Amino acid sequence: MHVLILGGTTEARRLAELLDGTPGTRLTSSLAGRVAGPRLPPGQVRVGGFGGTEGLTAWLVEHAVDALIDATHPFAGTISFHAARAAATAHVPLLALRRPGWVPVAGDRWHEAASLEAAAEMLPVLGRRVFLTTGRTGLAAFAALDDLWFLVRSVDAPEPPHPRAMEVLLDRGPFALEAERALLRRHRIDVLVTKDSGGAATAPKLTAAREAGLPVVMVRRPAVPGGVPVATGPEQAVQWLGELTGGPVPTTSG
Repeated sequence: MHVLILGGTTEARRLAELLDGTPGTRLTSSLAGRVAGPRLPPGQVRVGGFGGTEGLTAWLVEHAVDALIDATHPFAGTISFHAARAAATAHVPLLALRRPGWVPVAGDRWHEAASLEAAAEMLPVLGRRVFLTTGRTGLAAFAALDDLWFLVRSVDAPEPPHPRAMEVLLDRGPFALEAERALLRRHRIDVLVTKDSGGAATAPKLTAAREAGLPVVMVRRPAVPGGVPVATGPEQAVQWLGELTGGPVPTTSG
C-alpha cells in the first residue's frame, strides 16, 4: 500500500513516524519546500510542488498511490483543493488530517477575521504595537499601516511588501509561556494577530495575551474541501488506513 502524505506539519511527521517501517506499507512524505531547513519525517521524502491539480493527479497515477493524506497546514488552502480534485480524478481515497482549532476561554478578547486583509482593517482601533504571528507570507495585507509598529515572528525572513515599521524575530516553536509573557512586555505589545492554526506549540502566546488583557485578532482557517473526511490526529489517520485495507494497520511506534 503506497501512502502519500502531504505535510510538513507536526501531525504529518508523527503520522510518518507511526507508519515508517510498517510491513506492507510504502510511505512518501511531500514537503512544499517553503521553509529552509525543514524537519524531515522518516521514510521517503520529496520536496517541491506538483504543478497544480494536473501534476498531482499524474503523480498519483504514475507512482501508484493507494491512499492520499492531506496533512498540510490548516491555512495551506490551495494544495488542499488540488488534492481533493486530484484524488477524485485518480480515484484515490483522500483524508484530511487537521489539528483542532483553538477555542476561546473566559478572559479572552478575540476578534475573528475572515482573512489577513480583514485583520489589517481591524488593527487601527485595537492597538499601535502589533505582535504579528501569521507567518512570513501575507505581510502585504499589513504593508499600508504606516502608523503601526509590528513585531513579526516567523521561521524564515519575510519578503516585501511588508510593513514599514517592523522588527523581525526569526524563531520556531514550541514556545514557552514565560518567554511569551516576557516578549509582550519587552516590546510593549498591545494587540496580537494570529491564524487559528491550533496545536499546543504556539498556544502560549494566547495565554500570555489573555493574562495581559490584550485583544487578539484571530484569522479563521479555511474550510476543508467538501466531502473530504477529516481526522483530528495521526492515530485517527492510521485507523482510516486500516479501514481501507479491511483491518488494523500495525505501527512501528507509539
